[in-house]
Amino acid sequence: MRDNILLPTAREILNVKQESGHEWTFRVKTDDTVKPGQFMQLSIPRVGEAPISVSEQGEGWLEFTLRPVGKVTDVIFRKQAGEFLFLRGPYGNGWPIDRLDGKNLVVITGGTGLAPVRSLLNRYNENPDKREDLYLIAGFKDAESVVFKEDLNRWKGNFHTTYTLDYGNFEDFSSGMVTAFVKDIPWSDFGDNYAVVVVGPPPMMKFTGLELLKNGVEEDRIWMSFERKMSCAVGKCGHCRIDEVYVCLDGPVFNYTTAKNLVD
Repeated sequence: MRDNILLPTAREILNVKQESGHEWTFRVKTDDTVKPGQFMQLSIPRVGEAPISVSEQGEGWLEFTLRPVGKVTDVIFRKQAGEFLFLRGPYGNGWPIDRLDGKNLVVITGGTGLAPVRSLLNRYNENPDKREDLYLIAGFKDAESVVFKEDLNRWKGNFHTTYTLDYGNFEDFSSGMVTAFVKDIPWSDFGDNYAVVVVGPPPMMKFTGLELLKNGVEEDRIWMSFERKMSCAVGKCGHCRIDEVYVCLDGPVFNYTTAKNLVD
């Protein structure tokens, strides 16, 4: 973390990659280290800034996967390799690695909700000794919305994977909402040694949480990431406040015991 937590720093764009019909990944040169699940503020001078989760990191770089949904991201999408973005952060609490390591893991994502868990999944893919079995259910709206295709194919080799589309067809993909596949997880085989990670649009997380409970999953074993619009990222503006909770400070990752009450 920099001395001034509100000071953006110019960082060079190393690469820009199209992930789907709407999402692109920007690799940015930086020595910042980020815990899986944390986010950075990406900004353009005189335009604004946007909170974006880190989708992957490596030595000397971070990746951000986003779609053009407003004035800031619209300008970012016009940037090319060799140009600059301004970064500040990282912010927020990431995934509770100490509560996940050594467990049977179930990861359920919707759409670009795969981005905040991508680095987490790669960690467990590269270090199978740090976990037991891993079950991934990744849902997308349609074939044009599928992101991280190379990762999805690679994870098939080491995880129990279910990839699904809400509409249409795609090779090796099932049809239906992610909630329809929660019952297929062998929950009874896990005993008490399991944890669940859920991230996606708010309705998807709400109904996935309810489906998990219906299948006997204990509330305190479920973790969710709240991807919502934030402003200052340091708890000063109150833009992300829900009751007494500041999403940018207390989250964006929450245990379900708290997450179930975070209705804005």
